[in-house]
Amino acid sequence: MALSPRKQLIYWTIGTTLFLIVVWRLRDVLLPFVVGLALAYLLDPLADRLERWGLSRFWATAVITATSLSTVMMIIIAIIPFMAGQLLALAGMVPEMATALQTWTNGLAGQYAPALVSGDFQLSTAFRDFFGTAGSVGGAVVRNMFSIGLGAVNLLLFVLVVPVVMIYMLADWDLAVHKINSWLPRDHADDIRKLGREVDSALAGFVRGQVTVCALVGIFYAVALASVGLNFGFTIGILAGITSFIPFFGAIGGGVLAIGVAVFQFWSEPIWILVVAVIFGAGQILEGNILTPRLVGKSIGLHPVWLLFALSAFGSLFGVVGMLLAVPLAAIVGVLLRFALEQYLTSPLYKGHSHLDDR
Repeated sequence: MALSPRKQLIYWTIGTTLFLIVVWRLRDVLLPFVVGLALAYLLDPLADRLERWGLSRFWATAVITATSLSTVMMIIIAIIPFMAGQLLALAGMVPEMATALQTWTNGLAGQYAPALVSGDFQLSTAFRDFFGTAGSVGGAVVRNMFSIGLGAVNLLLFVLVVPVVMIYMLADWDLAVHKINSWLPRDHADDIRKLGREVDSALAGFVRGQVTVCALVGIFYAVALASVGLNFGFTIGILAGITSFIPFFGAIGGGVLAIGVAVFQFWSEPIWILVVAVIFGAGQILEGNILTPRLVGKSIGLHPVWLLFALSAFGSLFGVVGMLLAVPLAAIVGVLLRFALEQYLTSPLYKGHSHLDDR
């Protein structure tokens, strides 16, 4: 007995709701599995290419795993300790930089606007309150990231589970896709496959392209800032590249941090402050006009505002797991909305009865 469209909609709604509830309840435990699954998805095209070159799926997975683990270990050994040291040193300099900024601002205000440093309003107090509040918020964000992201799963378990999940999913990816394909409802299998291909195209175009853009932009910022002698320039550049995955966040956050350090370091040589600002301006031109159009293109179907909303909403609901799922879920929702719009534009609800009568 065939189910009516109304009942099918009810069942799909119930299933989706139950899925979201399970993700929300298990968000602390799911993190390593989601990361492993995401890595397998990103590496699957490479495994397919190695298979076309004559390797079996087993050996393709083995080659990719060995190469990936070796690369990660090299990064951990060569770069992570250096960046960690720079981050700690930068964090230690923040109070000194804040004090210097307060002193300079009070001196300037005392010379040109004495009211700002007299009476009930003290500019130094305002700055101290601002930096105190910013520090509290920043500390809370860091603590929440660790508590939400890892939770009951300690770091050792995370490091062990991610490669295992990645290896198994990469080896069995085609089998898993075939099995899921066999579960599709027969009446709607073709439509679901079509939507799945559109989601895969949008997701692959965005994630793989954006990861490449982030890497290239981060390298550009790191090399450029380090070459002008900016303190912590390499680390600031890498962080700006990583966070540029979120629209505008990497450029604004990295630019403000880099220029702030430049003001503190090159106060007597303002030309270098301008050079640091020019570097971030050039990075934005490189990213927006060359890298993103060529590597990401228009295939993503994800507007920056929609992506920001998805990252904020899913991150708020599901923590770090939600932020990892935000892009694929945003791509899925976008494809489904476009499909629903296509159906609406061909339906009597849009065309009206007069159009049907003319036929």
